Amino acid sequence: MQTTKRQGQAGFFLIEALVALVIFSLGVLGMVAIGGLSLNAQNDAVFRTDAAALADELASNIVLDVNRTSLAAFNNGLAAYQHRPLGGDCAFGGPATVDPVAVAWLNRVTTQGPGLPGLPGATAATQQILVAPGAAGLGRVQITICWRGPSDIAMRRHTLVTYVNGLV
Repeated sequence: MQTTKRQGQAGFFLIEALVALVIFSLGVLGMVAIGGLSLNAQNDAVFRTDAAALADELASNIVLDVNRTSLAAFNNGLAAYQHRPLGGDCAFGGPATVDPVAVAWLNRVTTQGPGLPGLPGATAATQQILVAPGAAGLGRVQITICWRGPSDIAMRRHTLVTYVNGLV
């Protein structure tokens, strides 16, 4: 009887070892997948932080540069910053800005490299600066930055809305 029981259990340890190996392999594959997802999330956070900093930079430059000698000069100076005012969802159209401060900013957004804050997939056509000069000297500026990361299917967007006081 003793030999019959042992013959029935022969090879069972090998099956247990194979099942344990499969479970361990699934765990390792899961950890590798989580590592890849965390790397994508980290890159996305970096790009969003860069987009917020770039939008804040332009808003600050507009506040510092706009002409405040008169209400008309303020409204005209503010309107010069407008860039691609038509369309939406990162498909903008209309005239491009010719303001040197805004053009330099657009170059910073679209140029990537060592030490450069540019965003991947960003072009001048995918950036928008909407300006609404106010009759009471309070202008509204909306800055929309669009980019596409290396693993993104759709464009990502960051929008900043600020108000600029034209009164001295």
